[in-house]
Amino acid sequence: MKIVAVTSCPNGIAHTYMAQEKLEQAAEELGIEIKVETQGGVGVENRLTSKDIQEADGVIIAADRQVDLQRFSGKVLIHENVRAGIHHPKQLIARIQNNEASVYHTNEEAQTTTQNSNDDKAHKGIQQVYQHLMNGVSFMVPFIVVGGLLIAIALSLGGHKTATEGIVVPDDSFWKPFEKIGALAFSFMVPILAGYIAMSIADKPGLVPGIIGGAIAADGSFYGSDAGAGFLGGIVAGFIAGYIAKWIKQVKVPKAMAPIMPIIIIPIIASVIVGLIFIYLIGAPIAGIFAALTAWLKGMQGANIIILAMIIGAMIAFDMGGPVNKVAFLFGSALIAEGNYSVMGMVAVAVCTPPIGLGIATFINRRKFNHNEIEMGKASFTMGLFGITEGAIPFAAQDPLRIIPANVIGAMVAAVIAALGGVGDRVAHGGPIVAVLGGIDKVLFFFVAVIVGSLVTTALVLVLKKQSPQIATVTGTPASTEIDATPQEATQEETQTRQTSLQQTDTTHLIHPETTIIHQATMSRDEAIEYMVLNLEKQGYVKNKETLVHDIFAREAESTTALGMNIAMPHAKTTGIAQPVVSVLKNSEGITWESLDGTMPHIVFLITVPESSHDTHLKTLQNLSRHLMDDAQREALLQSETEDELYQHVEKMMT
Repeated sequence: MKIVAVTSCPNGIAHTYMAQEKLEQAAEELGIEIKVETQGGVGVENRLTSKDIQEADGVIIAADRQVDLQRFSGKVLIHENVRAGIHHPKQLIARIQNNEASVYHTNEEAQTTTQNSNDDKAHKGIQQVYQHLMNGVSFMVPFIVVGGLLIAIALSLGGHKTATEGIVVPDDSFWKPFEKIGALAFSFMVPILAGYIAMSIADKPGLVPGIIGGAIAADGSFYGSDAGAGFLGGIVAGFIAGYIAKWIKQVKVPKAMAPIMPIIIIPIIASVIVGLIFIYLIGAPIAGIFAALTAWLKGMQGANIIILAMIIGAMIAFDMGGPVNKVAFLFGSALIAEGNYSVMGMVAVAVCTPPIGLGIATFINRRKFNHNEIEMGKASFTMGLFGITEGAIPFAAQDPLRIIPANVIGAMVAAVIAALGGVGDRVAHGGPIVAVLGGIDKVLFFFVAVIVGSLVTTALVLVLKKQSPQIATVTGTPASTEIDATPQEATQEETQTRQTSLQQTDTTHLIHPETTIIHQATMSRDEAIEYMVLNLEKQGYVKNKETLVHDIFAREAESTTALGMNIAMPHAKTTGIAQPVVSVLKNSEGITWESLDGTMPHIVFLITVPESSHDTHLKTLQNLSRHLMDDAQREALLQSETEDELYQHVEKMMT
């Protein structure tokens, strides 16, 4: 089977590529060929060709922005948000495999759907509204960023303080054109927002009426208002224009008129209708609502502004770039054009505290995190500096009950400090990078808010997160219970017994009942190795856990030890182990691990020997490999139902 996919998120920074990676990983595990086109901030990459689409058995669209679907007409197609591609890639692929998706047709063709199409449509209603809105936001944000930065540069380099107007750039200053260009960029915000909402709904015929409707919404003179209807009016105008254009598209017209419908007829009619609706019906009421909202925000002081800051901080950190986050971000960024920078100031500190806080946590206490999380911490910290909240997502996905509350509380603290300190953000973006570029008012309080909020997140993560929390106990105990992570030193008598036993037997007899374990929950490679090391530590075999883990992963970095046939044999010669020992783990679900033949390991042999050993681990590898080539012996391991049964089979192989 071959599948093609398209991923895209509003900002085109993180989610787009995370969804691509997860879909590709899931397809590889399932033995399915996949090609994923990304529509990110740098444009379209890995573009799907006509041949790719023609050969595909199904199409997955994981996007929060508009994606041109006409090229997929006649194909089985799933259309979900980008987060589904990140968190449920296997389920999306399974829907293609199980024929649980609709066949997509353009509006000009007869609609042919599967029996599940009605359920799909009901499910997608809210999702499509959100997608249309985010499509507008994604095109609006660059205008605010450019406008805000240009104005900030002009004010910081060419501005002069005045007694009544604050910082002003003189008309004869070299920096005055920068300020004017920035202001012009801001003026496009509402029309672009409305235009691309409408385009998401009705394709290209919706763009012109959307932009015109947005411009009318922003210009209160059309309906007798001193102030326009702002971004609220732009949103309403975009949806009205889009659905009017979409409705007109469905009207049957003579073939001679069809070519001019999308470029002349539809834009003219839709523009007139949306304009008249705004001028005579809804423009003034929406402008009144927006003016009241703006006045309410400007008048917030004391306890009220603290409550607002807590709400903004919680929304930003709750889903780290998802719908709730984007609503708060849109609210803050849209108010920039109205001269209210304080709400975006709260957003600016809240977006960076979760990834920075988690990054610091992995630096401070590495024992609380597995190898993969420590590497993710470096990326998370860097992404936080650039205001990308999505850097915290991998941590939250693995441990949501601990990570999300820590993120939310830290972001709330940061937002409150920013609100009380009068932090303002003139750019529709956050993080220290904006402060470096001059887009932040009250920079000192900005950095205080970021540092304190991040440290609060760090402290809560380290308090809430237990030692390797995703590692459950061995079979027979509740999944929520963990192996005691405190190293338990073997008694002198136990150590002497083990050493005597080792001297009296062949060195290939390194397997013990207490190091033979079964674990049923889904695991990654890193989790499996951490789990086995933790058990060895509990049993008293480990001298230095960090050294042992480092040496195992160092060997793994050279090439995968997942040898195929559902078997993996990680190994290390290390000073971190007290004596030669083989640990065996069986996992019926299969472990996510890059394998030579594409199969997921179900049996893992972890071979660890002291640095002083000569070729013990090589002999063990040779012995095991020879026996594992026997289909009957390998199948006996895979069919073992108890740890004792597994131990007996392995012992026979190693004698």
